[in-house]
Amino acid sequence: MSREILLTAEQLHIDIPGRGDGSALSFSIARGQIWGVLGPNGAGKTTLLHSLAGLRKPRSGRVLLKGRDLRQQRRRHIAQQMAVVFQERPDSFPATVLESAMIGRHPFLSAWDMESADDLAIAREALARMELAGKEQQLVSTLSGGEKQRLAIATAMTQQADLWLADEPGNHLDLHHQVAVMGMMREQAAAGSAVLLCLHDINIAARYCDHLLLLYPDGSACWGEAGTMLQTAALERLYRQPLRVLEDQGERVFLPCTDRPYCDED
Repeated sequence: MSREILLTAEQLHIDIPGRGDGSALSFSIARGQIWGVLGPNGAGKTTLLHSLAGLRKPRSGRVLLKGRDLRQQRRRHIAQQMAVVFQERPDSFPATVLESAMIGRHPFLSAWDMESADDLAIAREALARMELAGKEQQLVSTLSGGEKQRLAIATAMTQQADLWLADEPGNHLDLHHQVAVMGMMREQAAAGSAVLLCLHDINIAARYCDHLLLLYPDGSACWGEAGTMLQTAALERLYRQPLRVLEDQGERVFLPCTDRPYCDED
């Protein structure tokens, strides 16, 4: 049985100043899938995420959300369908942890509506899942970097969106919380959402993603099922770094190789 397509890129060229068009990106993300975007610094991962979210105009092409052109949809409607976790967020105004988490319910409220008891319960459940339940009345400005990241993810959880776009969701997180966040992303997909993650860690992508998009610095790109994309030669060219591959309980682990230089045979 085919699964509903939630997000589609059609002949999309992301706009990176000083670089040509590169590859046209044409792919679709369906319910239940977890896509990982891999690439070195400057390859365009964050720009792609912003373009898919409708926050940055692409050079050409278009993005469809549930089959409709993103440009023809209101931001409130988009926010009801799509949760976005940014890599960095400024502390723009004083707010408590609970108040910040409740922002995720705002797309579902009318202009003069107050949050309901159900909205409050949804936010508190998300905070508890991110191990922030005891910090509800604490000011966001007093949190550590990792706690702020977990709050951003909890805020996205309160949206209860069908589609997740997350830029380095493990940013600032210790190992325990990285595993917890990725486990939560896997649960979201298993429940019928679709997830796209910009990542630096090949091993996180190998463990949790079923599809991968590789963005090269020259603007070229390739994408497909993770088992097809996780080829050592392609990853070495992506990062210009030789790799070693180990097998552990049926999983491949990619490690940087320091005993030989990278050699581009092209």
